[in-house]
Amino acid sequence: MKASSFGSTDAPLRRRGRTLAEEAVNNLTARIREGQLRPGDKLPTESEIMATLGVSRTVVREALSRLQASGLVETRHGIGTFVLAPPAPETPSPFRIDPSAMVTAMDVLAMLEFRVSVEAEAAGLAASRRTDAQLEEIRRALEELKRTATSGDDAVGSDFAFHLAIARATGNRYFSEMLGHLGSAVIPRGRLHVSPAEREQYMERLNFEHDSIYDAIERGDAEGAKAAMRMHLTTSRERLRKASAAAAG
Repeated sequence: MKASSFGSTDAPLRRRGRTLAEEAVNNLTARIREGQLRPGDKLPTESEIMATLGVSRTVVREALSRLQASGLVETRHGIGTFVLAPPAPETPSPFRIDPSAMVTAMDVLAMLEFRVSVEAEAAGLAASRRTDAQLEEIRRALEELKRTATSGDDAVGSDFAFHLAIARATGNRYFSEMLGHLGSAVIPRGRLHVSPAEREQYMERLNFEHDSIYDAIERGDAEGAKAAMRMHLTTSRERLRKASAAAAG
């Protein structure tokens, strides 16, 4: 087992019709497929990947979560992330949801419906099980989400990071692996076009929904956290449904 590095010849990632997380996934996957990163190798640290690929920590964490969900790597908490050996040919392919297949509003509406049941339970477990460090990670993600949304920057990545931090706080890796596999394509705000006149009210509502989730997790209220997450995702689905209906009409 050895720690691997990317070397010094890599240029920072640039958008080419895909998200930065997808670019990072493709970059790391290529290195694994080409043998530059071999089974048992330890991946560089998050900070090293950030510096080499020119992306944020949020992007790196999403990329690693998606690689883990794909069975290419595993994260050993407190030690690092390691490349896994490819499965034997006779091993059945695991269940997959292809995030790139979510191309229509109806696809995203269906995904939001699916997320309600999964993430509401995740929020309840996070409220019951979260550590102080995990709560701090959720709080930082929430603050970054508010900052990017207020400044007018693309808040999809920070929105996803908030939900992923909650999934991690469940202590059950399947929640974070599933969400990590789906990636930020499941965040519907990128499909909503809010007018300047509506933006302030829209942001106030979103902040209220996210604050309600965080507050319930902070006070250890499992049922309250479930209800807050369910309300948030159900309301998000309704917002997208109305926007899609208006666009079609």
